[in-house]
Amino acid sequence: MKVSTAAALLAVSSAAGVSAFAPATFAPRVSSTAVRMAVEVDDKTEVREYFNNEGFNRWNKIYSESDEVNSVQLDIRNGHDQTIQKILNWIEADGDIKGKSVCDCGCGVGSLAIPLAQMGAKISASDISGAMATEAAARAKSMGIKNAKFYTSDLESVTGKYDTVTCVDVAIHYPTDKMSEMVGHLCSLSKDRVIISFAPKTWYYQALKKVGELFPGPSKTTRAYLHEESVVRDALAKAGFEVDRDEMTATNFYFSRLLEAKRV
Repeated sequence: MKVSTAAALLAVSSAAGVSAFAPATFAPRVSSTAVRMAVEVDDKTEVREYFNNEGFNRWNKIYSESDEVNSVQLDIRNGHDQTIQKILNWIEADGDIKGKSVCDCGCGVGSLAIPLAQMGAKISASDISGAMATEAAARAKSMGIKNAKFYTSDLESVTGKYDTVTCVDVAIHYPTDKMSEMVGHLCSLSKDRVIISFAPKTWYYQALKKVGELFPGPSKTTRAYLHEESVVRDALAKAGFEVDRDEMTATNFYFSRLLEAKRV
């Protein structure tokens, strides 16, 4: 998913097939600790199962050149492509990625990992969805790419040290109270740079999310979380990183705040 898979995006119509459910309501007699643990487990299970089944079929088409997408999905594809291109533009401008190690957490079908490998980076890419990681590996193999490894793993289980760590359109699947911890983990993997995107929590996007929740349906099977930019920046700073570049991508059905932070 781009847990991957999926994304720092949010559609406000069930036609998009994008996650837009609010956290489930629990009985008042259940302790807050039990509720928190249940939500965390449920979130991860939902994301894994969704992107290994129905979600894989949908997002594999969105993250490709398939014509089997509706107008909302096409808009999301274009937005995601813009975010990926902005990252590639940054890295191309730096001109020093060849031979460097990159860890792409939540790689989806390889939208970022594959072009980075083509630029000469040594790629270690993972996704919580085995279907997504397998598709990414197949795409890389079809292009003759040999400097990229794809495997199945949730973000918290990724280990190692890399020059650059990327996590694009994944944070939308992380509850607010887990965001800082997730950012801290990404930073612990990086020797130099972290690139992360997320759906920003603003009054406007919160309103869109509320509208989206009025259209329940079987296609909307994972929760969607918006995050305050200050929380992400504070987590990066606490881990010893400073934001060096930032971008914003916003289409009709996709919005993603992109930050690049360097170790200081």
